[in-house]
Amino acid sequence: MASAKNSICIWYDTEAEAAARFYAATFPDSAVTAVRRAPSDFPSGKAGDVLTVEFTVAGIPCIGLNGGPGFAQSEAFSFQIATDDQHETDRYWNAIVGNGGRESACGWCKDRWGISWQITPRALTEAMAAGGDEARRAFEAMMKMGKIDVAKIEAARRG
Repeated sequence: MASAKNSICIWYDTEAEAAARFYAATFPDSAVTAVRRAPSDFPSGKAGDVLTVEFTVAGIPCIGLNGGPGFAQSEAFSFQIATDDQHETDRYWNAIVGNGGRESACGWCKDRWGISWQITPRALTEAMAAGGDEARRAFEAMMKMGKIDVAKIEAARRG
């Protein structure tokens, strides 16, 4: 299989493979496709250590780089996962937060490796796309939430 022309490269300290395997087990259309070991010593590791991991997250090609502690993750990058209902929202949110991650606001959470995730129900996206008072009410409801509550978004949308 040919490699993607464009992929997302994510910097990890030392656990790119563990992260990729967690994502593959958690999200559909996700897999670990290759684990590459360093051919010689490098600034944050030794020959034979896992250097890169090729994987997909919900169909998006990624490369995890074990680059050491030099760079930290921030909310400037996040995966946004669209969900169809509360059950799916809960499943992904609970998987990330329950595996050493932490909750944030407005549908955002971080996994244990510091990667940000937006677990976004389609009900919220559709409410925002409706514009006007529907969008305003849904937005104001969302601003009070950690994990998105689909029923509350739908109620806010209806007014």
